[in-house]
Formats: sequence, C-alpha cells, structure tokens
Amino acid sequence: MGKPDFLGPKAIANRIKAKGLQKLRWYCQMCQKQCRDENGFKCHCMSESHQRQLLLASENPQQFMDYFSEQFRSDFLELLRRRYGTKRVHNNAVYNEYISHREHIHMNATRWETLTDFTKWLGREGLCKVDETPKGWYIQYIDRHPETIHRQQEQERKKKQDLDDEEKTAKFIEHQVRRGLEGKELEMPVYTELNRENKEEKVTFNLNKGASTSVAASSKTSVLGQNALKMVDRTVKRKAAAHSSGQPKEKKKKSALDEIMELEEETKRTSRRDYWLQPEIIVKIVTIKLGEKYHQKKAVVKEVIDKYAAIVRVIDSGHKLKLDQTHLETVIPAPGKKVMVLNGGYRGYEGILESINEKRFSVTITIDSGPLRGRRVEDIQYEDVSKLA
Repeated sequence: MGKPDFLGPKAIANRIKAKGLQKLRWYCQMCQKQCRDENGFKCHCMSESHQRQLLLASENPQQFMDYFSEQFRSDFLELLRRRYGTKRVHNNAVYNEYISHREHIHMNATRWETLTDFTKWLGREGLCKVDETPKGWYIQYIDRHPETIHRQQEQERKKKQDLDDEEKTAKFIEHQVRRGLEGKELEMPVYTELNRENKEEKVTFNLNKGASTSVAASSKTSVLGQNALKMVDRTVKRKAAAHSSGQPKEKKKKSALDEIMELEEETKRTSRRDYWLQPEIIVKIVTIKLGEKYHQKKAVVKEVIDKYAAIVRVIDSGHKLKLDQTHLETVIPAPGKKVMVLNGGYRGYEGILESINEKRFSVTITIDSGPLRGRRVEDIQYEDVSKLA
C-alpha cells in the first residue's frame, strides 16, 4: 500500500480537525502535543517518546516548571504590552486572547494555579498595576523600556521650556528679592510717648516736604520687604497701567480684585490655542476616508489623546473611532441647550446657548458654571463652542 498523499482528502481532513483549540485534558505540556480524543491521548501516554519526557522531567521537575512559568509570563506580558499598551484592562480579557493561540503555554504547567494568583504576583513584582473591583481584577502594564523613559524625559524637558514669559518674570523677581533680603533685617518702627518737658513751651510740627518724603520712602521700603515674596507680575502690571492711564480723579476707582480679573480675562481673550477638543462634547465627523457609514455622523468625545486626537463614540451605531481634530467639527445646538466653550478667554466654561447670529457665524451664551456664572458673552465663533453630551 502506497504512502498517503500529502494533500490527499484524509490529510486535509486531519488538518481541519486539528485546527483551533482542543480540550485541555487531552493536551500534553511536556511533549507539547494536542490529542483530539481520549483514545489518542491514551495512546500518546503509552508511547516511548512520552515516557522519555517523563523520565527527564522526574530528574529535575522544578527546572521544567520554572521554564514553563517564565515562558508564560514573558508571552503574557508581551501580549499585554503590544495589544493594550499602558491602558487599564480586565485580566480575563487578556488571558482569553492569549489562550486563543493554539501553541500557548497552559497555566496548569506553571507555578500559578489560577489567573487571580498570577495577577496578584504581577502586582507584587511591580510588573503591572493591579486593582480589584466588583467586576474582577484589572491590570495596567508598567512600561520601563529605555526608549519610553527617554521619551518621558524629553516630554518633561519640553514642558519646562514651554514656561511662558509671565512665570519666568515672576520667578526672576522672586529670586532677585530673595537675594536682596539676604543678610538684612527689616527695620521695625519704634513708637514713643509724646511728652512735653516744659509746660509753657508750645508744641510745633515740622511739615517739611523732604522729611515726609523720606518717611514715606522708608515706610514703602518696609512694606515692600514684608510683602516682596508675595508679589506677582500681574500686580506690578496693574499698578503700571493705573499710573499711565491718566484717568480723572473724579472717576470711581476699581478694586484690586476687579482689575486683576479684568487683566486675566483680557489675557485669556487674546490667547488662543490650536487645539480645541474636550471630553463629553458632541462633534460631527467630516472626513470621507472612513466611508459613507461615518460621514456627517455625530459622535461623543470620550477621551482626548495628546490634545489633537480623540476617541469618539458614534451615537447611531455605538462604534468607537480614533480621529484627529481635523476630521471633526463642532455642533451648534438649538437655543436653550447646554454648550461648552472650546477656545478663547472662556475656554472650559459651560453655558446656555441664548441666540445664534447666522450673518456673523457666532453665538451668544450665558455662562452657568464657575466664578463667572451668569455672565453673558456675545460673538463667540461657531468653531469655539460645541454642544454638550
């Protein structure tokens, strides 16, 4: 009888039967062989090759268990790193994806009896962040790769370089004040009782302009010394603007708090960002690269990634997509609905849409959150405001 064909019907049938996962009780980890039924597994256990493997394992069983445990740990963490990154995920989801591979290392060949024990061990060894919830154990991979650490250091260095001029100026002033106050003691005024030696002598006051100026200067110096460390650059700018404005004295003076708030609002109003995505806002998908299925569909922003991208959930289908902000646009609701300001001086504030000016492509809102609650803001452009979910 001739040898069966390699691609004969019987060989193809055997390959189809052997494809995919089989029952774990008919799998031999030592020989890494999967049997399809109980009879095949019994024949394998009686084979000479299996008996040799058992003799090798009986000489040093701990060595084989350590090898299988290390291989299981390495493959599991590699899948977790490549598939999920540093996201928090359920441990059972990762395990189900791991065992879907037919040639995986089974857990019953390792030193861990259950997946929970393995999850706790990952937390104790500092390989993952683990936490227990009513839905089970969740794990989060800790990336200690040298390239990742180097990238994080580069990001921190860029953040330090992105300090604006105002913060640098405030730190420079504070440093200069500290240097000026080193080794000096503040002179505190000494108050004495006013006594008249001769009762017939008249009491006179010398209202010398120079003396008053010197006294005022010394008092200002002491006040400056006491409050120098609490100075900020905005207060200095506010005083300079008040002296240079030349407003008439008859006009009612504003409080320091009002002037500071006006300066902050003016600074925010003139400062804009090139990114506008915020969580829990409704946007419209404008890109056609995803096909007609998602074009012009509305979605809710669930997570913002690196300021310029977001994970959105399509309202109609519930599908989740990762899109850049250039593929999205804001949604203007009907008057009376809640919106969020995405750019400009009132960035991050929530409000109620009052009216829409179609000629100027702008809207008018009333802020209903934060310290500016109740303020009416006009002429906010369409792209700077969007509907809240």
